[in-house]
Amino acid sequence: MTDTTESTATAGAADIAARYEETDAERLLTFSSDGRTATIAQNREGYAMLKVRTGPDGDELERYYGFDMALDHAAELLAVSPRDLPVPEAAADMGM
Repeated sequence: MTDTTESTATAGAADIAARYEETDAERLLTFSSDGRTATIAQNREGYAMLKVRTGPDGDELERYYGFDMALDHAAELLAVSPRDLPVPEAAADMGM
């Protein structure tokens, strides 16, 4: 079972799309902009460290306890400001 919610925002000249989904094993928040993708993943129960990946099935780059640090890394991968990343309401409680 996969549940998905999406939101899109415009940040300056770049469109940044955010997609939140829950799979059987993980919660995934994927951002995309200008052909770049970054995913923040957490286990389904929501208590493990956040993993920053190059995409939903991409390589794991780093792990973080805090959502703000994971957002910083995702923004860096997209070459945007962390403040410009739209976070769907369902994903707002990610992190420890």
